[in-house]
Amino acid sequence: MKKVSVECRDVSLSYGATDVLKNINLTIAPGEFFALLGPSGSGKSTLLRLITGFNSLKTGQLLVDGLDISQVPAWQRDIGMVFQNYALWPHMTVWDNVAFGLVERRVARAALRQRVQDVLELVGLTDYAQRYPGQLSGGQQQRVALARTVVIEPKVLLLDEPLSNLDKNLRTQMRQELLALQRRLGITTIFVTHDQEEAMTTADRMAVLHQGVVQQVGTPVDLFDTPINRFVAEFVGSMNKLNATVQEILADHLVVNLIGGMTCTVATTAVSPSLLNALRVGASVLVCARPHQVSLQQHTQSSLGASQVSSLVLPGTVVAKEFMGQQTRYFVLCNSQQVMVDQTHQLGETPYAVNAHVMINLPTSNIKILDI
Repeated sequence: MKKVSVECRDVSLSYGATDVLKNINLTIAPGEFFALLGPSGSGKSTLLRLITGFNSLKTGQLLVDGLDISQVPAWQRDIGMVFQNYALWPHMTVWDNVAFGLVERRVARAALRQRVQDVLELVGLTDYAQRYPGQLSGGQQQRVALARTVVIEPKVLLLDEPLSNLDKNLRTQMRQELLALQRRLGITTIFVTHDQEEAMTTADRMAVLHQGVVQQVGTPVDLFDTPINRFVAEFVGSMNKLNATVQEILADHLVVNLIGGMTCTVATTAVSPSLLNALRVGASVLVCARPHQVSLQQHTQSSLGASQVSSLVLPGTVVAKEFMGQQTRYFVLCNSQQVMVDQTHQLGETPYAVNAHVMINLPTSNIKILDI
């Protein structure tokens, strides 16, 4: 199966007067597993349907393997799509569902039989060939939908939230199987999801969409560690955001003031180049860090000594907590601003109580400065 690229160049789409996709520019490498991540209404499924040919773009170009397919009908694009509800024929057996696309393409009987047999073996459904969709579990139905799409050997595989109907444990299993299948076939795959965990555990790279605009593209690690704006920071994982103002800007660091009078010195690498160029003394910014990058300790006066050096240390009060199994998330009120702290659960360890007075400790190396 040939690996092909997919490229969107200045793609826009609207429904009447409503702009749904706005100047989308994406390049997906041959054989890449690429995720489109965003909330409901962000335009990610619309973009997927545009690629498959179910929608028509307003402006721009859509290229597959370097060829513009913008005006090519859906049935001629050689792109396979797995829908959220699987869209299986309930009156057909697994075998007939998988063979359907080959029958429509008038593939010779012997070749059809061999390809269906091969793909059923690939997805582990050989023993279920004569069952009907209603006799299968959700995970098995998803495998049938994948097999039916893969058997026609499409250039590109599109997946529209295919795991959303499964329970948590099965979703974990199926996303691993999905990735293993994609790696085995080497097919360029675009996966739509609103679940950041699904995107981060499967995608080579991903694009975050919001209100029809691509906010940021990168590897899961890139987007988690260096979000470019507040939306990406909040959508790709949880993020603490403390209001502050810029006090001083120097060549290699800047000093910010937080509510309550505490100052914090961070390297300029904690700021994106575009924001750094626009910053001025007195500007409002957000001091950001992930909950797992913050730690708790007992409240002591001496704990404040490290502030402004290598750590931001603030007194606070535990106002709520959530036990999440592997960790406990504490919500700590510090100078009228709430901070989330994820602390690994240890057997026999006494957790902090609600209303306990604590100190939060945040190494300045973990801080990112974002525009408010």
